[in-house]
Amino acid sequence: MAVLDRFRLDGRVALVTGGGSGIGRAIAEALHEAGAAVVLVGRREDVLAEAAEALGGRAAAVAGDVADRRGLTTLAADAVAPFGPPDIVVHAAGLNARQSWDQVTAEAWDAQLESMLAAPFFLSRHLMPAMRERGWGRILTIASLQSVRAMPDSIPYGAAKGGVAQLTRAMAEAWGRFGVTCNAIAPGFFPTALTGPVFADADRADRLAAATCLGRNGKLDDLKGAAIFLCSPASDYITGQVLFVDGGFTAK
Repeated sequence: MAVLDRFRLDGRVALVTGGGSGIGRAIAEALHEAGAAVVLVGRREDVLAEAAEALGGRAAAVAGDVADRRGLTTLAADAVAPFGPPDIVVHAAGLNARQSWDQVTAEAWDAQLESMLAAPFFLSRHLMPAMRERGWGRILTIASLQSVRAMPDSIPYGAAKGGVAQLTRAMAEAWGRFGVTCNAIAPGFFPTALTGPVFADADRADRLAAATCLGRNGKLDDLKGAAIFLCSPASDYITGQVLFVDGGFTAK
């Protein structure tokens, strides 16, 4: 196989949670452009439908809440219906309640850890049998700067994202023998709905940009190459890794 062909995803099926907007949508666009059929999963049916329509052919939307553990069996079955069992699963759904330590509620704690830590494992487990049977699969989680750094008003979010890094390694150990790789992307600061409060403060955004080696914050297109790499045959011998796509924020 020619080296550039190793980055192609023709004939593959990708499921992307949180695929209607932000990081999930950017990754879905990249996988679709590389040749994969894409199933977008999320809670907002109208947003998903618009995103799927924008992708064009071989794209579908499936409404569901990955934080509802009891509904994952149904959600997994619905996600298989459009194109068959996914070869690639991207876990991009998430939330950050941004509560100070003394304001964190049990409900907010549970919602954040369920959607960003429990869901990637339990949904992946539902979809593993088909990957195991084929002997090939890709699981991509979304870690964070907060997988390794503490930031204000984000204790549950940081706990979940710290867990994502270890979950990724643990799934890699468990499923590598079946030909399934598990890796994570840890984005720096990108303009999304989750980071809206950060980018609403121009001075703060400028300070964060200055803290990177490249002197700027991220653009969603900056994530696409890393996503294709980790979801394609180009990364056949890479698993259990967290790739920081942060402009060098963690290097300074």
